[in-house]
Amino acid sequence: EHRWDSREHMVRESRQDRELGACPRESLSLHSRFTTLTITREPQSKHGAKDGAVGTGQGCSSASSGAATATTMLFEPSGDGQTPQVVVLVGAPGMGKTMMVRKVMVEWGEGALHTQFDFVFCIDCKAIVLPMEASMANLVSQCCPGLQVPAGKILDDQKKILFIFDGFEALGFSLVHPEAELSSDPREVKPLELTLMSLLKKTLLPKASLLITIRPTALGSLRQCLKGENYVEILGFSAARREEYFHRYFENPSKADMAFRFVRGNEILYSLCVIPIMSWTICTILEQELCGKKNLLECSKTTTGMMMFYLSQLLKHRDRDNPQVLQQFLLQLCSLAAEGIWKHKVLFEEKEIKDCGLDLTGLLPYFLNERIPREGEDHESVYAFTHLHLQEFFAAMFYVLEDNGETISSLGRLEKDVNKLLESYNKSRKDLNVTVQFLFGLVSQKSIEYMDKTIGCRISSRAREELLEWLQRRHRGLSHPGQALKVSEMDTFHFLFEMNEKSFAQSALGHFTDLDLQDTRLTLYDQMALSFCIQHWAGLGSVTLQGCSFHWRDPEAELDVSVPWIWWAGGQPGQVRCAESLLSVLSRRLQWCRLSESCCAELAALLAEHPGLAQLELADSSLGDSGVRLLCEGLRTPGCRLRILR
Repeated sequence: EHRWDSREHMVRESRQDRELGACPRESLSLHSRFTTLTITREPQSKHGAKDGAVGTGQGCSSASSGAATATTMLFEPSGDGQTPQVVVLVGAPGMGKTMMVRKVMVEWGEGALHTQFDFVFCIDCKAIVLPMEASMANLVSQCCPGLQVPAGKILDDQKKILFIFDGFEALGFSLVHPEAELSSDPREVKPLELTLMSLLKKTLLPKASLLITIRPTALGSLRQCLKGENYVEILGFSAARREEYFHRYFENPSKADMAFRFVRGNEILYSLCVIPIMSWTICTILEQELCGKKNLLECSKTTTGMMMFYLSQLLKHRDRDNPQVLQQFLLQLCSLAAEGIWKHKVLFEEKEIKDCGLDLTGLLPYFLNERIPREGEDHESVYAFTHLHLQEFFAAMFYVLEDNGETISSLGRLEKDVNKLLESYNKSRKDLNVTVQFLFGLVSQKSIEYMDKTIGCRISSRAREELLEWLQRRHRGLSHPGQALKVSEMDTFHFLFEMNEKSFAQSALGHFTDLDLQDTRLTLYDQMALSFCIQHWAGLGSVTLQGCSFHWRDPEAELDVSVPWIWWAGGQPGQVRCAESLLSVLSRRLQWCRLSESCCAELAALLAEHPGLAQLELADSSLGDSGVRLLCEGLRTPGCRLRILR
């Protein structure tokens, strides 16, 4: 169950019938979990989704005030002081539309909105079974079966009524009936689509207010029925709200800090946390990882693993009867994503969507947002992935998703050539980094099994050998003839960590003896990747970390400190573990630069515990007399076997 989606049932009640009111536990849970979302609004039928993928920062947005109620935010008066009667809340799956609706219901149930609405009726279009024919009074009675006042009598005094339709696209109505067939009587029984059209077009209950949540891809037909509506689009969590969400989720401040630092150090995950359901996904996984652990340095869940879990949550309510339909859809979707990544393209025309066979209403809205052309615009709708990193994830899937032996995409233009992707990244296309990283993660044995059992997709393992050969060939080319073979690119450790397989890491690193990183800022994610790799690097004999820094805090915070890798006096036991895992595999030489006096006690302790270390170089360091004395104490201990100190 979604932690940020606190409970599965909705609050449905009338102000005169408080015994049916909001459950205290629901209110408490919702208030403690709800994190303010960033929204943008466009009045009077001029809505269009932003051109860029969500999270790219394109378009003008307004962060809602933490002090305002959800209803105040949604029904905010326009510049002329008029409060909108119809609000359409637009957002991709997982952006928080239902959560906003629940917040409105709880606030109203607590009496916060009593001056605005006497009655609020919520219809969950995704869950409720509606009749083929009904009057508006019938719908209200079905929505709130415990009403003490007859529904017809409530609707007679229509001025202070709010109707909420959550997930309107689930009804599947075309909304194209002639206006002559519409109703004006709340007791008149008509086909359900006509009754709802009458409400939308204001021939029925014209003074009532409406709040409709909908996905961007379903907006077209609804727009034709509405007049004077305001569109509010959810853009997700701002940077500040992402951190706030982590603290609300974990409640324990130290765990929240640790989890957020972990995510803040991983640029992909941090960027994806703009999507509320992705924040929930990551928090859920990290909560499981923290059970019985004091830190996340040995977290077993990779970025790819979290993306797959997110995908499974997104698709868990879909029809699983025909896995071939999903497999074929994903083949076309991944082909589109890869074409876009190669061409630096994030917007796709409606014709491209149809030509690829992606215009399936049951699947398309999960992955792509639709930008509806504004009035006066003569072009068709365009589509974009919910986030650029999602497009990169599906682009990586293009190269490994089973397709019955076909090697050409349905568009006939892009080959499934893994080597071409890798060599292009190596030579000039550094923007392919995230796609390559996901590619390594997808072909791990765990990923192949998870995608098959949980999502119903078949991933091929054939690319594994190509990835291994590329890594080995890449670093041989960077090493000079006659010198030791060294690894000097941090992304190699990211790739191996994404695959997270001991045997693969051993094979990839087996021919190399040196680790050489220059002027590298090591985030917590970097440290995890490095720690994983050095534990499975049997031939590692020499390490050079020149000008490197070891970061634990938010890199954008004003008081951040870059500290040498050996430094852990700030109470971070994970750094000891990372340093120890490095020293435990060293057989000869360690070179550390720019160490300070305060590091020497810890360094001395590690020297005593790792007798395999024979040579230590401390260049450009300010050890001081007292630092050297501390170092000498370590050198005197029986466990130290150091032969050369520079």
